[in-house]
Amino acid sequence: MEHLKQGASFPYSIMFEKQDMLERLDIRIRWGNYEIHVLRFHLTSFPPGRIMDFHNHAEFEFHYIPRGKGKVILEDRAYTLSEGMMYLTGPGVMHYQEADDREAMDELCLHVDITKASNEDADPWEAAEAEECMEKLTNLPLKPAYDTHSAMACFLEAYKVCDGKYTGYYTSIKHQVINILLRTARAYDSDGIRVEAPVRDMLSYRYQYAVHYMKANHAASLTLDNVAEKLSISPRQLQRVFRQMNPESSFSKVLEDIRLEAVCQRLEDSLMPIDQIAALEGFTNATYLHAVFRKRFGMTPGAYRNYKTKPIKSEDDQHE
Repeated sequence: MEHLKQGASFPYSIMFEKQDMLERLDIRIRWGNYEIHVLRFHLTSFPPGRIMDFHNHAEFEFHYIPRGKGKVILEDRAYTLSEGMMYLTGPGVMHYQEADDREAMDELCLHVDITKASNEDADPWEAAEAEECMEKLTNLPLKPAYDTHSAMACFLEAYKVCDGKYTGYYTSIKHQVINILLRTARAYDSDGIRVEAPVRDMLSYRYQYAVHYMKANHAASLTLDNVAEKLSISPRQLQRVFRQMNPESSFSKVLEDIRLEAVCQRLEDSLMPIDQIAALEGFTNATYLHAVFRKRFGMTPGAYRNYKTKPIKSEDDQHE
């Protein structure tokens, strides 16, 4: 309750009113020789004692704490979090988040997929600055820092211009995203518009993000509930998303496909025992993997490995 009473003096509280507003925009940014695609952009809240167990993403995630306290574990080191702090998790970085037992913790989140995209027409200064920023972000230490350059204000500014549909709001939001990247790197250095911005196909977006997350975490004990939680929708909504995208592929079928694909790759690329592969790729045991594998491919994992790795006979050998 105390957390809610403070809402009037909490400038970011308006971001809870339309929590997915910024995520409905398909924000793509060309910056120097990079393309930045915004996947998540919102304010969320962890109630007291809430735990987000170990997980990772295939993209960069910027975390800022505008209110409350808790802790984060980055790979194998634990750190306390309090108001005004921030940290960055890059692709594949395992992390765990937990709100304080007696106090909720709010978090401003920005998920971005960053890829190289050569641009001969890029301004040389801008390209150099983008390159410097990306290099720093890739090599930042895995530990929290204080938001000394006010990156949090960029979240609120992006929300306000989007909500008001101010002239040039889409361009302003893109600038705020770049500002967040720059200010994160620095923290470790010491009347309405007529044309609407491009909007996501939310069904396709949610499906693709869910599959993206499932591929990154398929070896864990993934459930419909925890994937739905990542998208801030109900499990029933997520079921509907999978059904509408492909009536023949349910959540469990897609997850099984992802895991079997990973198993096949290990069978082809290694001599690792089947029981070890089963454990690494999310199957409860080798017996269960055998049953699923045989049903899907009509052969055992061992037979599949032999088929894929046996030497191919030359035409001369076949005539002998």
